[in-house]
Amino acid sequence: MFNSITGIITAKFPKQLFLDNNGIEWDICVPDSNLELLPPVGNEAKVYTWLQHTENLMSLYGFASADERSVFLDLLKVDGVGPKGAVKIMSSVSSGRLNDVLERGDVEMLEKIPGVGKKTAAKMMLALKGKLKLSEANPSINIQSASPYSDVVASLVSMGYDKRLVEQKVSQLAEVLSAQSDFAGKTQKDREDLIFRRAIVELA
Repeated sequence: MFNSITGIITAKFPKQLFLDNNGIEWDICVPDSNLELLPPVGNEAKVYTWLQHTENLMSLYGFASADERSVFLDLLKVDGVGPKGAVKIMSSVSSGRLNDVLERGDVEMLEKIPGVGKKTAAKMMLALKGKLKLSEANPSINIQSASPYSDVVASLVSMGYDKRLVEQKVSQLAEVLSAQSDFAGKTQKDREDLIFRRAIVELA
């Protein structure tokens, strides 16, 4: 079994990456959050892989790092979450953000992730809380950051918004809302949720 493929990125589409390796162009299913972490089209990239091989199907899944692949494999341990479901979840939320939500025991936030309902959220909390394999040495998924709203930025970028525009909008909203007396009294989670919802509306 191969661990990774290194080649030139020839195309990027939602949840899909084409990678040319010595004349062989691989069609790889990649979470949208990981597409953002990989180099632009025309550049060389190393993609960590996982092969799904059944009697009627063969699909190749790819990730920007071994840690991201580990998160994918952890999601597969959740009853009812298959490869496509895991990719959908990872496309909607960064690994760092997911880990943060799990550690806080925030079932309501889990339920808001596309592809995750009430039952799946409960199963994810039971199976994954305190168990996601995230390496703090990997800056792409490190949940610690200088910005108090870095998780909001990561979540919006994983949804397909331009990172530069997202950073500007989140910073702008944080500044405006901080001037409101009731904003300071909210919990960090409530402040993040408010900025997240406002940013989606204004970026649309």
